[in-house]
Amino acid sequence: MQSMTVPTAPVTVGVDTHLDLHVAAVLDHTGRLLDTQEFPASTRGYVALVTWAERFGPVERIGVEGTGTYGAGLTRFVRAYGLEAVEVNRPDRSLRRRRGKSDPIDAQAAARATQAGVAATAPKTREGQVEMIRVLRVARRGALKARVAAAEQLYGVLYSAPEELRQPLLGLKTKALVAACAALRPGQVTSTTAATKTALRILARRWQQLQAELTQLDAQLQELVSAVAPTLVALPGVGVDTAGQLLVTAGDNPQRLRGEAAFAHLCGTAPIPASSGRTHRHRLNRGGDRHANNALWRIALVRMRCHPPTKAYVERRTKQGLSKLDIMRCLKRYIAREVYHHLTDPAITPSTCPK
Repeated sequence: MQSMTVPTAPVTVGVDTHLDLHVAAVLDHTGRLLDTQEFPASTRGYVALVTWAERFGPVERIGVEGTGTYGAGLTRFVRAYGLEAVEVNRPDRSLRRRRGKSDPIDAQAAARATQAGVAATAPKTREGQVEMIRVLRVARRGALKARVAAAEQLYGVLYSAPEELRQPLLGLKTKALVAACAALRPGQVTSTTAATKTALRILARRWQQLQAELTQLDAQLQELVSAVAPTLVALPGVGVDTAGQLLVTAGDNPQRLRGEAAFAHLCGTAPIPASSGRTHRHRLNRGGDRHANNALWRIALVRMRCHPPTKAYVERRTKQGLSKLDIMRCLKRYIAREVYHHLTDPAITPSTCPK
């Protein structure tokens, strides 16, 4: 009786993730496709996926698309299981045009990107205080947008209200207008005036409820951000909101970033080489996390107005012929470097202004 041969060559797995189903593809060490299979997006499906992949040999790495969305649960399971998970970006569009689009094709592309080293970034762990900050910021952003929408609707209804209702309220600021409208007593809705009063009171009380949510979320974020990165919040021009965004961009495990240059690329502040032949230049980086880029822009703007060393730098660079936009880009790059050191090693305190 012949014994069954156990595969010993390592294999690479790529996973195309979706809400209900994940599609996995396995490649051997030479890049040959061994199999593709669908699995449910549940704990039982994750166990079945890993068990199925290990039948072909020791799993070297698992490349997962969407580690922050549909693939978050699978990524957490793979890390807990003891395997290496790699974050995979969506396939290149030119490659997709040539090969077509399907879930097995995307899973194979994820496996090949992982095997070739094109996808080599460790995903965010999403298990610590920074993940807590992220989800609270999501709730805050939604509440802030809803409050703005409620205020706009309140003013829209007021501008077209009957004259006897509109005239006393027109000159009020937003908070005073909300308080006045929330106290309205419309009574039975039997006229245009009563219906308008009802709409104004509902919108005003919605604004007040959203404001209470924002106050609660701001207090919670203040406590969390100050506990996670006290030295970051202490930097000139850095507030709780900008520090929270930069923490979320780096993740709970900022050590996954190769260095401060990688963090600058992640924030979209590292210039991109655009040289050819005798032309040597760099172009603006329009990629990266635009929310992080905006946070760095706000920090630079505050420092340009209130931070004496930065103001001196701006004056010197202006005399050299740089525009305000160019100076802002330089400042964002320096701030990204400074922030990176505070994210990875708070004990390091580099200079707060470029030389």
